[in-house]
Amino acid sequence: MSSIAKIAAAAALAVPVLVGTAGTAQASTPAGCSSVTQIGSTATFSSGGQTMASVKQYKGCNKNYAYLYVWQGYRNTHSSWDVCATVLSNSHDIEDVSCGATQNPVEVWSFGAATLSKCTQAMGWKGEGPFPDPGDPVAKTDTRC
Repeated sequence: MSSIAKIAAAAALAVPVLVGTAGTAQASTPAGCSSVTQIGSTATFSSGGQTMASVKQYKGCNKNYAYLYVWQGYRNTHSSWDVCATVLSNSHDIEDVSCGATQNPVEVWSFGAATLSKCTQAMGWKGEGPFPDPGDPVAKTDTRC
């Protein structure tokens, strides 16, 4: 087999691997908990007509966590942003707000709330804490009991 044929064969084998993983955002894990499982839906919010971030709720290590991920497309077209995430219980009680520790965070994990026995949802927003200001773009996941 010629060198060109070997390169072509290797490239053909690599394409399905790249296609299968393109666009998939893999969340890290929250501080102090190495294993979490997503519960409920994923919510998104937009800012200026562009999808900015995804918000998810996770459970693990006897806690609930909110997770926010700022989309690559938004990061590519904006130079500055602030975001926060929290777990809500009883549809409005803020449990564990965490805002980006650095300027322009890519992801934010809430600190973890001991709320596994309560109905909860994750909330994320563009802005600063400890809660969203009127007009801040906000997303909430579905409520999980």
